Amino acid sequence: MSKVLIKTPLGDIVVRLYDETPLHRDNFLKLAREGYYDGTLFHRVIKNFMVQGGDPDSRGASPTARLGSGGPDYTIPAEFNNDLIHKKGALAAARQGDEVNPEKRSSGSQFYIVTGEVYSAGKLTQLERQMAQQQLQNIFNDLVVEHRSRIIELRKNRDNAGLMALQEELQKQTYAKAKEMGEPKYSAAQREIYTSVGGIPFLDRNYTVFGEVEQGLDVVDKIQLVQTQAGDRPVEDITMQVSVLED
Repeated sequence: MSKVLIKTPLGDIVVRLYDETPLHRDNFLKLAREGYYDGTLFHRVIKNFMVQGGDPDSRGASPTARLGSGGPDYTIPAEFNNDLIHKKGALAAARQGDEVNPEKRSSGSQFYIVTGEVYSAGKLTQLERQMAQQQLQNIFNDLVVEHRSRIIELRKNRDNAGLMALQEELQKQTYAKAKEMGEPKYSAAQREIYTSVGGIPFLDRNYTVFGEVEQGLDVVDKIQLVQTQAGDRPVEDITMQVSVLED
């Protein structure tokens, strides 16, 4: 079992890294042992959402510097796991947006710790409906990409009837694929967590969760309550020192 210690001016945080996400675990351990995070900042803090750090450009950054784009020259493949969710205290990897990162690959160094909020059962049900709609849209978009050349040809030939027929066929395939995949649902255990402990359920399977806070969740709460300025950066720098706690 791998654990890391994150020391901050507001207190210490102990995080356990999941063995179910070995790529992220091993990368985080490697960077921690190299001192990569030492002196960097929690550069983005949003109350009732998360606290983010791991940008090497934040080390010694001027008060007006724009942060959040730094990192090593690599990314990490997503390691999604339905059992590893964005509950309060979860450690997850930041990443670039879907428009430039459709595979949802993680930043090589930037991470965030979830603070989130407590959800009602009704709100979770509403999120499930939204996820089901997004699933349909994603499947349809993928099919459109697969049939792009055919679509271009039909448009070039002004074959509106052919386009309509293809759209109907892709819609049928979309619903068939969605039925095969099953509707996205929160388990009873996940519902219990999100309605009691809280978190950010709509980020599940969009960002890789690879650990959780074991000690110092009160410190994370202190960080999320600090005063921030433009770009959600704390007014007073919150530095970190990250080291590996050997078994």
